[in-house]
Amino acid sequence: MRLRSRALSWSIALTILLVGVVIVSAGLGPVRIDPITVALAIMNSIVVPSGVGFGSWTVPVFGWAIPVPSLEYTGIFAFDIHGPHQTIVADIRLPRIALAATVGFALAAAGTVMQGFFRNPLADPSIIGVSTGAAVGAVAALAFPAFVPIGLRPAAFLSAIATAFLVYAIATDGGRTPVATLLLAGVAIQAFLGAMISYMLVHSGDSLRQAVVWLMGHLSNSTWDDVSLSLPFVLIGVVVLGAYTREMNVLLLGEEDAHHLGVDVERTKLLLLAIASVVTAAGVAVAGVIGFVGLVVPHIMRLIVGPDHRILLPTSALAGASFLVVTDTIARSGPAEVPVGIVTAAFGAPFFLYLLKRREVHSL
Repeated sequence: MRLRSRALSWSIALTILLVGVVIVSAGLGPVRIDPITVALAIMNSIVVPSGVGFGSWTVPVFGWAIPVPSLEYTGIFAFDIHGPHQTIVADIRLPRIALAATVGFALAAAGTVMQGFFRNPLADPSIIGVSTGAAVGAVAALAFPAFVPIGLRPAAFLSAIATAFLVYAIATDGGRTPVATLLLAGVAIQAFLGAMISYMLVHSGDSLRQAVVWLMGHLSNSTWDDVSLSLPFVLIGVVVLGAYTREMNVLLLGEEDAHHLGVDVERTKLLLLAIASVVTAAGVAVAGVIGFVGLVVPHIMRLIVGPDHRILLPTSALAGASFLVVTDTIARSGPAEVPVGIVTAAFGAPFFLYLLKRREVHSL
């Protein structure tokens, strides 16, 4: 009961943090919008039939026109805010922010699973080649559309899944999949796929710039369609992973001990690997290769909440969502927008080196 209460408290706190980050992020940009107007614009997107709604009048506060709700009959619950602000928040900024939260949620959750799976704090969602596999499909779709007619996102998703299962098939022998062999197979496949990507980039012609930007990870031009494509895979996948947090904890003791404690080790490993790969692929397919989210965020949360996956998995996922929303806000807030993968690397790599210098990076 105490564990459930602790997990719930952390989850609520991180959810509140995520909501606050979303509201602040949606207000930042070339047109600054105050947080209350942002919140009302988000609420305006949810139309509830009713005989009563809300209009508003405004008062100046620190240079912002703060809307104050006043009751009026409109037929629905709605807040009367400045028309362009509604469009900017709900149609331009919010889809990008929602996609950033979804992708961050996915990568951090998958990173948590991979670090527990390999019992190594250096593991991340790309360790078995899922991200590199997605990159092969995406670059192929951009460079050779005639040969890959299904489009960038489906090609990236399917290629990522195919790579994960290729690595698993290579590492499996006699019904067993040693973790060390799986890791080495992933390294070898990543090297081969990296060579394929380089070859396609050389022959990509006019699509070179688009391919390079995708490889650096980006969230520009995000739409609600992108969110609807990835969100179901991410949510269902993380819920399934959440049902196996006990098995993840037991696997930390070693495969032999886990077997004696009643865990079907090989079946559990296959399921964790498959679901984590699907979750990663769903995020990478719509956002490109974004590094360090799945590496640094789970590690930080492990230092804060401990190694128990029943708490670690949901808190890491929520923290990853907030982290990517923040870094993407930074990426789009400068004089010229940069791919978000550059920002995550700029923050993640030095921080991880700091942890390493303080000897805070331990084996699991």
